[in-house]
Amino acid sequence: MIDITLGHTPDSDDAFMFYGLASGKVSSHDFRITHIIEDIEKLNTRALNHELDVTAISVHAYAFLKDYIVLRSGGSFGINYGPTLLAKKKISPTELSTKIIAIPGKMTSAYLLLSLFSSPTKIKEIPFHLIPDAIVNNEVDAGVVIHELQVTYEQLGLYKIIDLGAWWHSMTNGLPVPLGINVASNKTLTLKQIRDFDTIFRKSIVYGLNNMEETLNYAMKYARGQTQNIILKFVNMYVNEITIDMGENGKKAIERIFSLAREKHLLPKFPINFA
Repeated sequence: MIDITLGHTPDSDDAFMFYGLASGKVSSHDFRITHIIEDIEKLNTRALNHELDVTAISVHAYAFLKDYIVLRSGGSFGINYGPTLLAKKKISPTELSTKIIAIPGKMTSAYLLLSLFSSPTKIKEIPFHLIPDAIVNNEVDAGVVIHELQVTYEQLGLYKIIDLGAWWHSMTNGLPVPLGINVASNKTLTLKQIRDFDTIFRKSIVYGLNNMEETLNYAMKYARGQTQNIILKFVNMYVNEITIDMGENGKKAIERIFSLAREKHLLPKFPINFA
């Protein structure tokens, strides 16, 4: 048996994807898995410090990593939707550079998309679930929300400046927006082991999609007070065919976001290694 540490977030879509493995409904074969559950920015940092064998990360964070290979399965891609920039009132894109904008972390894909869209100069890192309150309480002028808040923000009376996923979709002629990926260490695992894990992870995702009610009930443990209808809507947004296998469109989307970031001098050139 191979002992591996597996990092994923306490988010309903990640819980949904990993349920097959976590419950034993999908065999982990030769892997004995220790699940590490933390928010995405903490996982980004742990990957940066090379503390995990396999982990979910923000696509943006991959630019700062060494010795990790991108799995084909488990990616979170928005299809004409994604992180959303909110405020209490309308703000034009030209005004954004002068505004204080809350972001859920400097290594998040939400921040990279915002930087590609506008060039913010005043940012404030705030835990993602506290960003709406920061906007409402005038601690910031605007904020980028992720996860279920993309679905529920209207209940808070907030104004949508732009859906960065929809903006990306139109700018790239329909590419999905790459937000989260799973990566595996090629320092601690062989390429065969990485591909073997990719295969069983794919089976876990398929199990969830084929057993929606059972898997959704498990995902509700990570619902953060949201209703089952909201969680179902969120899971349907981010667990789909491209999650099972990113395919050529997913790879192109990842390559494109890094290419655009290099053009704007946001990131250096670096190799992207796919399993």
